[in-house]
Amino acid sequence: MASPRLAALTSAPVTVAPGRRLPQLAIGLWLYGTSMALQIRGGLGLAPWDVLHEGLTKRTGLSFGTITVIVGALVLLCWIPLRQRPGVGTVLNVVLIGVAVDATLAVLPTPTDLFPRILLLTSGIVLNALAAAVYIGARLGPGPRDGLTTGFCARTGTSLRLVRTVIEVAVLVGGWLLGGTLGIGTVLYALAIGPLTQAFLPRLTWTEVSPRPAS
Repeated sequence: MASPRLAALTSAPVTVAPGRRLPQLAIGLWLYGTSMALQIRGGLGLAPWDVLHEGLTKRTGLSFGTITVIVGALVLLCWIPLRQRPGVGTVLNVVLIGVAVDATLAVLPTPTDLFPRILLLTSGIVLNALAAAVYIGARLGPGPRDGLTTGFCARTGTSLRLVRTVIEVAVLVGGWLLGGTLGIGTVLYALAIGPLTQAFLPRLTWTEVSPRPAS
């Protein structure tokens, strides 16, 4: 039997239970962007992809959300040679997360004391895992970065863990060289995000309900 996470990454037709799954997708993506903003304002280290986003933001002068959208779109183009097919969730992932990041950053002040920064970091990581489980659980297509990982696995026969590690290390190093923020938050994110997401996912994954046989 497939694991809950692998099952969740499999898209189901958008016409099936759209009244539940589309709002779940939108809420999850918006909360994911909000969680990224919390970690940014914490200033104690970002997730690997966000280190890259921040580095590019510093180099280009574009907003964090705009860079997130651009990088997501470029990653989505990499799906073409990998023969990956996006779902509606994949496309909305590119757009909504970037908008949510910028909207949250616009209203969230930057604290100077250590305790509120720690609070922003930890709450951001927990919310990030919850949000990921919410939008993945809608089963309307993986995000661009998840699809890149699974696409490479399918085309090369390499393990998911190895491909994910190589990609994460590459973007982390690239982001750091561009001026992105590494710190204790980066390590904490790497250690906590997997177990937290796995804990939330089974409770939030949409599953088809088989009709009862007629008596």
